[in-house]
Amino acid sequence: MRQIFAAITMLCLAALPLRAEDARTGAVIGVIQSQLDAFQQDDFAKAFTYASPTIKRLFGNPANFERMVKNGFPMVWRPSEVQFLDFEDKAGQVSQNVLFRDANGVPVVLQYIMVETETGWQIDGVVPVQAPDVAA
Repeated sequence: MRQIFAAITMLCLAALPLRAEDARTGAVIGVIQSQLDAFQQDDFAKAFTYASPTIKRLFGNPANFERMVKNGFPMVWRPSEVQFLDFEDKAGQVSQNVLFRDANGVPVVLQYIMVETETGWQIDGVVPVQAPDVAA
């Protein structure tokens, strides 16, 4: 009986890092999805709240942020499709790749650079990466 209990305990302990990683991935995806939802409602003031302090300082206010998104990332503002891809943590640099299809169905992958603040995860930048070969 002790051996069974020990085996079950070891399995549970081995799964703890996976659950922590899943929770972190879920939290990061939740922040990105919340910002995307705000974009769909044209609520750029709310979308701006998901930006890191660095991004907030860079753009200063939601109106400047809105102009940047509409002009530089229209596929984020009005995607026809969104698919969350790889979550990465490389030496503390946390990022989430997201596949977007624009209004014409053209795919683009954006890497969301994330930063954890005292209020939770926030978006610290978005960088285009080469889109994978994706069937239309």
